[in-house]
Amino acid sequence: MAHVVIVGGGFAGVWSAAAAARVRGTRDLRITLIAPGDDLVLRPRLYEPEPERATVALKRILEPVGVEHMRAAVQDIDVDERTVTADGRKVGYDRLVLAAGSRLVRPGIPGAERMFDVDTLPGALRLRGHLRGRDGTTVVVGAGFAGLEIAAELAGRGRVVLVERAGEIAPDLGPGPRPVIEVALERLGVECRLGTTVTEVTEGGAMLADGTAIPADAVVWTAGLEANPLTSQIPGERDHLGRLKVGAHLRAHDAVFAAGDVAAARAEEGRLTMQSCQHATPMGKTAGHNAAADLLGVPLIDFAPAPYVTDVDLGAAGAVYTRGWDRLVALHGAEGKWVKRWIMDKIHPPVDDAGTILTHAGMVTTPIPF
Repeated sequence: MAHVVIVGGGFAGVWSAAAAARVRGTRDLRITLIAPGDDLVLRPRLYEPEPERATVALKRILEPVGVEHMRAAVQDIDVDERTVTADGRKVGYDRLVLAAGSRLVRPGIPGAERMFDVDTLPGALRLRGHLRGRDGTTVVVGAGFAGLEIAAELAGRGRVVLVERAGEIAPDLGPGPRPVIEVALERLGVECRLGTTVTEVTEGGAMLADGTAIPADAVVWTAGLEANPLTSQIPGERDHLGRLKVGAHLRAHDAVFAAGDVAAARAEEGRLTMQSCQHATPMGKTAGHNAAADLLGVPLIDFAPAPYVTDVDLGAAGAVYTRGWDRLVALHGAEGKWVKRWIMDKIHPPVDDAGTILTHAGMVTTPIPF
């Protein structure tokens, strides 16, 4: 029996599995998802006060649609033999979907092991446990999406110092939402240190490149993501983040498709996908469909995401929702916050009911109606 193997249990991996199951229908096709954990972690929600609630049991998604879950971590991919090695076990595939996600780029500075993060569930839980009962100072490094959201969230419990290497807040977001963000940070009392970064983490705080010492209870690193290093085992061209460059069908190499944070696909003319669930979900659905379709003689589909939007949670100051790659502000404050909550609810996949899961797997492009 032909075998589709999916590496990764995040948004891209889960939706690849569901989409492959939808294409399979009643035909003979084995589908296996390999991931070490029991849960899909809703990574965009890890900045929230209760990160442990940002999970969905994988078995509630995979079992209803007949997908096997192999609880293991993949170490090697052999594209010539068409095998993956996971915790010492070799698994053969006819088509592979690499959806192994991304990881935080950690700095090689003294005391880096003392840093916290909200990139993984264990990291977020460690930070929450450390800060519980404290009303001191937190240093957040990086004023991008993750840095802004955790800084705004923590501003309600104590002093927050936001450190950004660039000379401006939210450098990757551009000038569109920046005035709203700056007003929100001022309202929240977040102190911004621009044009510098952390060069050392001590037991009592952080040292900055400009020589400033900031006493702190915790230093949270949020600056930068890179594709899972498994991408290096797939022949092909990569971008500066280590992502595999893929075409419209998301094929990375011969029998390998790539989706989510490990893949760089065309989103719109002149624009590549972002490392976010907004693109990971439709990429997963496309790659899973095509991996199964390639084996079953079904037409392949092109990746066609919905128009690009962003929504940054600004804690008690609301949120800022933008449309388009220029990130023009559409809603902010309480209205932006309502949309943010709507989005965070919608990223939860349906569970337990095969019909509903498979229907959603076929909805590759789902625009946000705002």
